[in-house]
Amino acid sequence: MLYRADALNHVTDAGLRELRRLGVESVVDFRTPLETSTDGPDRLPDGLRVTARPIGDTGMYATVNAAIGSKDPARQRAVLGDGRGAAIMRTLYRSFVTDPASAASFGRTLREAADRSETPLVFHCTSGKDRTGWMSYLLLRAVGVPHRTAMYDYLLSNEYRAEADAAVRARLESSGYMQDAELLKPIQDVRPEYLGAALEEVRREYGSVERYLREGLGIDGRTRTRLRQNLLAR
Repeated sequence: MLYRADALNHVTDAGLRELRRLGVESVVDFRTPLETSTDGPDRLPDGLRVTARPIGDTGMYATVNAAIGSKDPARQRAVLGDGRGAAIMRTLYRSFVTDPASAASFGRTLREAADRSETPLVFHCTSGKDRTGWMSYLLLRAVGVPHRTAMYDYLLSNEYRAEADAAVRARLESSGYMQDAELLKPIQDVRPEYLGAALEEVRREYGSVERYLREGLGIDGRTRTRLRQNLLAR
């Protein structure tokens, strides 16, 4: 019913056939206009309902890409070194909860996941791990999955993305863009502390995930019932 992805601008012909085979009806793109204009639009089969639903990244994409593009090791260390990369990520995750536009986008996507006419549905961002990671965590919690299991699912991105992320770092070093591409790793990773930053904001503003779903995202009991009916194995 639901598929989580990174950017779909490089989907191959085989990928197009797979999307058709899966019966995907809808695609929700969380990328910002800057990401879309830089990386390119989704490449999808004809006939899919596509929604551009940008979720802000607190300037992370522009900041990190500018540092890389400078080819300046000192600038890159100033932006990403000494824990600053991880701090950028914690700020991003807090914004998922505190930014009203982001909350509206997450809430609307949750409601669409409960609508059988919208599924199967693909939701994606650029890397498929942060905005979609929080989205997946919320989906799991909304249908009754405990925190520990939802956290485990969130952290699997490190396993699935390890090879591709290492290749990016190697390419940046071999092309002369970075002398120390390990500076990029906190941006590439998902970490418990990142998810924890979002959950800390949830507790601070709402007291619990249950109340956040209800009051922050507008997911009432009826919608949660529909989510369970649509998504859980029967």
